[in-house]
Amino acid sequence: MPTRFRQISASLALLALYGLSGTGSAADKYKIVNEGGVREDWAAADGAKFNAPGYPAAFASRGDDVCLAMGYAIKADGTTDDFAIVKAWSSSRGEDEPTPGFWQAFGQAGAAALADWKFKPRVIDGAVPTYTVATLMFQGKGVVSSADLRSNCKVTDLRTAVQQKQADKFMRGSDKRLMDSMAQRVLQPPQPVSTPTGRR
Repeated sequence: MPTRFRQISASLALLALYGLSGTGSAADKYKIVNEGGVREDWAAADGAKFNAPGYPAAFASRGDDVCLAMGYAIKADGTTDDFAIVKAWSSSRGEDEPTPGFWQAFGQAGAAALADWKFKPRVIDGAVPTYTVATLMFQGKGVVSSADLRSNCKVTDLRTAVQQKQADKFMRGSDKRLMDSMAQRVLQPPQPVSTPTGRR
């Protein structure tokens, strides 16, 4: 299992994408481009193989058709890193996770495939490290056509998708728990204040 894989969404953490769309250092570190947008700066490295991910054995008996929009970084040396699920869909539950561990297993399979992808810069001085997305498909029982499956995970604006995931994380994460805790304190009825008696 690739240790570099990071999950996002309802049961997933936004670690790999956090800060990429803002003005922080991560945004300065990467050029963010939509799927296919790397062609301007990057080409396949000599002898590179862009293999598709394998279907996770733990869920093969379910036979769901699954797609992932998997974010990844192309580093200055052309290797890939910082894998994250940007969008996920299954034929049985849509965007909802069919069973615990489902998205994690598919995300790990996707990250394992992407980790083998290698690029080389198209420009002499090298290319800027880039964050992009790849749509990965896992054909199960084949109830969904490849074109329809792919369309369920299409990300047309990666920067906006990252910003939305950040907002979702904020509303579901520890920041929301802190806000809820503060709201509870404000909304609780005032407690009587005890005063010392018998003191002069």
